[in-house]
Amino acid sequence: MPKTAGKRATAADADTVMKLYDLRREAEMRKARNWYGNADFSSWEAVQKVMMGWGTPENAWMRQVLSYWENAASLVLRGAVHHDLFFDWNGEIVFTYAKIKPYLKQIRETSGSDEFMQKTEKLLNSTPALKKRVEWVEGQFKKWGEMMKKQAAGKS
Repeated sequence: MPKTAGKRATAADADTVMKLYDLRREAEMRKARNWYGNADFSSWEAVQKVMMGWGTPENAWMRQVLSYWENAASLVLRGAVHHDLFFDWNGEIVFTYAKIKPYLKQIRETSGSDEFMQKTEKLLNSTPALKKRVEWVEGQFKKWGEMMKKQAAGKS
């Protein structure tokens, strides 16, 4: 259960979520988030290419987006920001996690880092409602993938 469960959000919690929001608006972070949202992660090979592409903007943007949400998850898990207030403001963490989730095992094995995205994963598994949100987003990815295949087939 989240450390802030049953507690009211404070002005300090509000200040923290505002700062997190402001950080998402920084110019390079906007580029990174835009790239991540549109990145093709339809296969392990596609993900691996970005992860192994040291020195490329895509590799930097992927690391920037994933580490941002991993750090934000840590704040919630440690009780530094109110759980419910955080999720009132931040649905993007669910999208970000669901997009990389199918490859977490392979990333952890390849990188040798069992801790890769563990805080985000722990946070998003911390309540039944959050697990359900992740499952819903995963379902949306499947629907979008099917729609894109149909569109591509119709254009051929």
